[in-house]
Amino acid sequence: MLRTLLLRASGNSSLRRFAEHSAVGRRLSSRFVAGRELAAALAVLEKLRAAGLNATLDHLGENVTSAEEAGLATEAACRSLRALAAARLTPNISVKLTQLGLDIDPGLATSQARRIALLAGALGGFMRVDMESSRYTEATLRLVEELHREGLPVGTVLQSYLRRSEADLERLGEQGIAVRLVKGAYREPPELAYQHKVEVDANFARMLERLLARPAGPRSGAGRNAVATHDPRLIRAAVEFARARSVPPETFEFQMLYGIRRDLQTQLNAAGWQVRVYVPYGEAWYPYFVRRLAERPANLLFLLKNLV
Repeated sequence: MLRTLLLRASGNSSLRRFAEHSAVGRRLSSRFVAGRELAAALAVLEKLRAAGLNATLDHLGENVTSAEEAGLATEAACRSLRALAAARLTPNISVKLTQLGLDIDPGLATSQARRIALLAGALGGFMRVDMESSRYTEATLRLVEELHREGLPVGTVLQSYLRRSEADLERLGEQGIAVRLVKGAYREPPELAYQHKVEVDANFARMLERLLARPAGPRSGAGRNAVATHDPRLIRAAVEFARARSVPPETFEFQMLYGIRRDLQTQLNAAGWQVRVYVPYGEAWYPYFVRRLAERPANLLFLLKNLV
């Protein structure tokens, strides 16, 4: 019930306006959001690099309502890539297509995404297209497939709570498109998504084995397949499968969110596994922040304790 309430709250515009302009809200969000400005996010990435961890940078925002907003989001993504390259950090970013205008015009989103991916390629980087709610799944996959056919350095995300994701994994794997496997963090109806954690976890476990058995993208670098979870049981399953099948550590990576399970990130890195941290920044932090609480309600208790 708490998860449902939090997911509803993530789409509440009144709560969003209040939170994003509240000093308390901004302070609480700092656990999961690297900062409001690019400079703050780059400082976080420098610390992660010093700790031996890779990163992907995400300028927060989604569901823009004008071409002007989509253009500004594209400029922010390109600025991130250039800043990463200038700092000699891997130019690896994550983008959402609704931030690039998918709700307005799919052609607009495609052209904006192509512009970002072209710059990423020129800088030796990579662009991961985040997956949003199920209404955007097919459009996202088609756009990524189009850019991949053009030779651009792109990958995407599949959510194990969606019933279609196993078939989508096969579809992308046949094309060699790098996939980040996640559980999923949006409200979806039963006909489209598994509703119980045990079902979502079981599908994640099945999919990670298929993901690791067939590497996509380069055998090293930013465009690898990724197992993105903080669940120790699923991480252990991935490690055991990789060892049993002699899957080289450089052919995939674990991905985790900034501010969550730092201990686990360090342990995996020390054990020789590739780890990449998803680092978000920007003013539009509220939907992202609340979905992180919904994914693991224990995070809410942690934040309340810290607030007190």
